[in-house]
Amino acid sequence: MNELFSVKDKVIVITGGAGILGCGIADYLAKQGGRIIILDRNEELGRSQVKQIVDKGGQALFLKTDVMNREVLERNKAEILTQYGTIDVLLNAAGGNMPGATIAPDKTFFDLDIEAFRKVVDLNLFGTVLPTMVFAEVMAENKKGIIVNFSSESALRPLTRVVGYGTAKAAITNYTKYMAAELATKFGNGLRVNAIAPGFFITEQNRALLTNPDGSLTERAKTIIAHTPFGCFGEPEDLYGTIQYLISDASKFVTGTVAVVDGGFDAFSI
Repeated sequence: MNELFSVKDKVIVITGGAGILGCGIADYLAKQGGRIIILDRNEELGRSQVKQIVDKGGQALFLKTDVMNREVLERNKAEILTQYGTIDVLLNAAGGNMPGATIAPDKTFFDLDIEAFRKVVDLNLFGTVLPTMVFAEVMAENKKGIIVNFSSESALRPLTRVVGYGTAKAAITNYTKYMAAELATKFGNGLRVNAIAPGFFITEQNRALLTNPDGSLTERAKTIIAHTPFGCFGEPEDLYGTIQYLISDASKFVTGTVAVVDGGFDAFSI
C-alpha cells in the first residue's frame, strides 16, 4: 500500500453513512483499513451496512443519531471514544432535500414553502455544524484531525428549482473555508477542513427529479447530461479516490478547498 494515501487504522466517522453515497464510501474506506463508524437515523440500513463490512473482514460500528440534536451526538461521541479512544476523521455526509423547498416547473419563487426551505437549510447546514462542534472537539484536543464536508454542484452554480438545497450547500462551502482557518490558527496545522462537491449522482433524494416512474430520464436529467462533458451521471465509486486523498497524508498541506467531482459540469459552457 502507498503510505502517502493510507487510511489504515484511522477512526472515521461518517454522518449520513447509511445513504447511497455514504454506504459506498464506508465500504471502500473499510477495505482500505479504516475503522468506520456509520451514523444515521436509519437503523436497519446502518446495521446492514456494518454487517456487510464486518463479513468482509473490515471494522465498523453503527450508531443511531440525529445530526440536529447535540445531546444525541454527544452520546455518540462517548460511545466512539469508549470503543476506539479517538476520532481521526469526520465526513459530514448527512443532508438532503425535500419537495417543499424545490420549486415545481409550474410555480415561482413566491410559491416557496418557507418552512420546508428552513428545514432543508437546517438539515444541511446545522446538520454539519453540530457534528463538527461535537466531534472536532476531540481533534482539537489531539491537535490532529481531518474534516470533509459535503458541498454540492448547486453551491457552485445556482440550479433552477432547488433553491433551498443550493442555498444550504453554498453556506457549507463558505463554512468549510471559515473552519479551515479557525481550527488551524487556534489548534495547529494538524487540523484540516475541506469539502467535496459532487456533481450529479442519482440518490434517493433526487431520484424523483431525475427519473420517471418507468426508470427513463426526466427532461431535467437529459439537460444535465447535455451539459456534462462526460455525458453521464456519477457513480458512488467516482468519489472514493478524492475522499481518500483528502483524508490521507497525500493532502497534508491542503485545507479550505472544495474538490469538485462532476464530470466537467462546472467547466462546461455553450
